[in-house]
Amino acid sequence: MVSARNIHKSYGSLEVLKGIDIEIKQGEIVSIVGASGAGKSTLLHILGTLDRPDTGEVIINGVSITGLRSRKLAAFRNKNIGFVFQFHHLLPEFTALENVCIPAFIAGTSQKQAEANANQLLEFLGLEQRVHHKPAELSGGEQQRVAVARALINKPAIILADEPSGNLDSTTARELHHLFFTLRDQMKQTFIIVTHNEELAKLSDRTFVLKDGKHI
Repeated sequence: MVSARNIHKSYGSLEVLKGIDIEIKQGEIVSIVGASGAGKSTLLHILGTLDRPDTGEVIINGVSITGLRSRKLAAFRNKNIGFVFQFHHLLPEFTALENVCIPAFIAGTSQKQAEANANQLLEFLGLEQRVHHKPAELSGGEQQRVAVARALINKPAIILADEPSGNLDSTTARELHHLFFTLRDQMKQTFIIVTHNEELAKLSDRTFVLKDGKHI
C-alpha cells in the first residue's frame, strides 16, 4: 500500500531524515515512534504528500507520487489519503455533518451522496445524535471522532494520524485507539500513526522506531 525508499529531507543545514525506507501493507496499523526531533512528523508529512523529500521516492497504492505536480498531487491526496491530527482542525462555523462532507465536496461528490455517506459514517462512529452540532458543542472525543469520519469520507487508501490521542484524556484516548482497530478489522483500513502513546504503539501491528533521522 505504501512504499518509501531512501527518503532524505533537510531544512537548511539541519538534516532531519537520513535515508528512510518503509513498507506498509494494506490493513496494517503501523506506529512511528521516537524522541521529539527524531523526524516522525516530517516523515508522516512526506508520506502524506504535505511535504516533498529532497531525494527518494514515495509510492502509494501503486502510484509514484514524488514527481506529481501540485494540482495532480492535491487531487491524489484528496482521494487516497485521510488525515487525523492531534488538534481536530474542524471548522467551528460548520456542523459535524458539514465538516465531514467537505473532502467529499472537494472530490466532486454530490451533496446528496456526500451527506448520505457522512451520515452513515457518523452513525457508525456513534455520533448519530450529534450530526447537527457544531464543534464547540461536542466533547474532545466526539470532535476527534468527527475528524476520523472526515478522514474516511472519500474511502482513502491510508489514514495518517499525527498524535491523534495527544489532546485526549486516557479513557477517551483508549476509545479512539480501539476505534482504529475496529476500522482496520471492518473496513480493512490502513493506518500510519505518529505517537508518543506507548499503549497505542504496543497495540499496533508494527512499530517503526526513528532516532536522529534514521530507522533503528
